[in-house]
Amino acid sequence: MHLGAASMLGATGANASKNRIPGNYDVLTYSNEDLKEVSSIGFTVHNIVVSDPTVFTEGNIKEIKEKFHKNSLFIGNSRGRYGGGLVNPDENIRKQTITFVKDTCVISAKLGCHSTYLRPGSINPSGPWQPHPENHSDEVFERLINSTKDIASVAESEGMMLLLEGAYVSPIFSAKRAKEFIDEVGSKNLKFNQDPVNFISTLEQAYNTKDFLEEFFTLLGEHTISADLKDFTVVDSLLLRFEEEYLGSGMMDQVYFLKRMQEICPDAHILIEHIPREKFEPSYAETLKFSEKADITWDKY
Repeated sequence: MHLGAASMLGATGANASKNRIPGNYDVLTYSNEDLKEVSSIGFTVHNIVVSDPTVFTEGNIKEIKEKFHKNSLFIGNSRGRYGGGLVNPDENIRKQTITFVKDTCVISAKLGCHSTYLRPGSINPSGPWQPHPENHSDEVFERLINSTKDIASVAESEGMMLLLEGAYVSPIFSAKRAKEFIDEVGSKNLKFNQDPVNFISTLEQAYNTKDFLEEFFTLLGEHTISADLKDFTVVDSLLLRFEEEYLGSGMMDQVYFLKRMQEICPDAHILIEHIPREKFEPSYAETLKFSEKADITWDKY
């Protein structure tokens, strides 16, 4: 497996404010010094952020590939800035978003990306990872299936893997729902990104993370090609509340998580994410502690 960073450079929203990243910062603005900083920590992969998949020139593509190679980094998944539009009830917005993701498949293939992100979205106008009463409904689920089937035809023709992400607040709210979704879409190019922290929703899950994790590996192991690595904690309060936590200080059984990832997908990209830029180096060090206990040797570039 390869250990990398997600959105240490550029972000689609989840950690942009933490990293003080301007809204137009994407792969077209990554500098050689940026990528050198990523590789100097020890990472061998970094994802890319795409603001507009239609503006890339052949020169841009060549330069990006050369920069990554020069710094001994693989180009990981691409993450497009298209919000939550795949489930938007406005057909014009939904169709525009489908076109954006199709175009992202095309440019991602040209860049040699590992895969491209499939964000399930939300009905909440505040953002694609915000809760809404309709997000868990069958109507929204069917809308996402229809959008993805449309996109999958281009993904298949381009040889690009669609990387499904989920979260409890989204239409893809559990391991079972993710498996149902993949089966319903029925595309060989639809894969899964293990990001278990996003799905924590009960104290039982929080206090028994090994059992919680195993459901995802059992149901989705054959579809898994990558994972996001982060952690969480239960906040002391009357009302149930979880917060993301830095690696080394959280509650997830990371040793078990890495062992199972190695078993089901030994060539996976494991990307640390959702932390400020200055926290990636200490998080890398914590991950090495986990991987030593899990008897994992990370692949080199």
